[in-house]
Amino acid sequence: MSKGMSIHIGINEIDENKYGSKAKLKNPENDASTMAGIAEAQGFDVSATLLTKEATSEHVTAALKDAASQLTAGDILMLTYSGHGSQVPDKNGDEPDGKDETLVLFDRQFVDDELYALFGTFPEDVRILMLSDSCHSGTVARDLSLSLNEATLERAFDTSKPAEARARVRALPSDAQFRNYQRDQTLYDSIQKSLPALDQQEIKADVLLISGCQDNQTASDGTGTNGLFTQTLLRTWKNGAFQGTYSRLHRQIVKAMPAYQTPNLFQSGKSTPGFLAQTPFSI
Repeated sequence: MSKGMSIHIGINEIDENKYGSKAKLKNPENDASTMAGIAEAQGFDVSATLLTKEATSEHVTAALKDAASQLTAGDILMLTYSGHGSQVPDKNGDEPDGKDETLVLFDRQFVDDELYALFGTFPEDVRILMLSDSCHSGTVARDLSLSLNEATLERAFDTSKPAEARARVRALPSDAQFRNYQRDQTLYDSIQKSLPALDQQEIKADVLLISGCQDNQTASDGTGTNGLFTQTLLRTWKNGAFQGTYSRLHRQIVKAMPAYQTPNLFQSGKSTPGFLAQTPFSI
């Protein structure tokens, strides 16, 4: 009988000592808790829910290594991330735009090379479902070529509303991004140089990403209790009443989202059509 494990990450603010800014968001912790609730209701073993200060590179790495050690062929991991997305300069030549994309964890940025290296430790035919409610998350933002600036962010949302009424976006502010990389450049460079390029990593697991937006878009933190992507996913899921496949779930979410934020569906690793055709969140 197949086994399901889940890991949920939600980061409302980051370590000001490391980034020079808390870059506060309102809803990522709610997103993580909500997705943990879905996982539990579907029979997953919720092995870790890492909220803000607990969502460190050490804890995320440990949680993924633990899952890789326990899951076998036919099992499934649900990994959800809600928080800021960002980038650092590429040092191992695997990014056409010269930038590696990152998940902005509490203590430091988690480079996409690290994430894919950890995916590579999972046994063959394990399914990994990743839901990422963050900016530039279309392919875990591996091909991001957009440089963020204030004008870009303003265009993404309804500028007829007062600034305080507009939703926050989940992109690490450029000044915090610069300060963090300037401070820890040696660390990020060494991480990338110690790992094989993405196209040289062998991933035998079947990885499916449903993201909050395309690589060149920003994701809204939402005006309610969840991020816009997570909120739309919940409405589409209808407390389990949704009927269909991952492909259909993605299409229905896209239809319900505004034009400035288009969720993506992306496969890597073994990339089997069968995974796409499965009932969402089923073990």
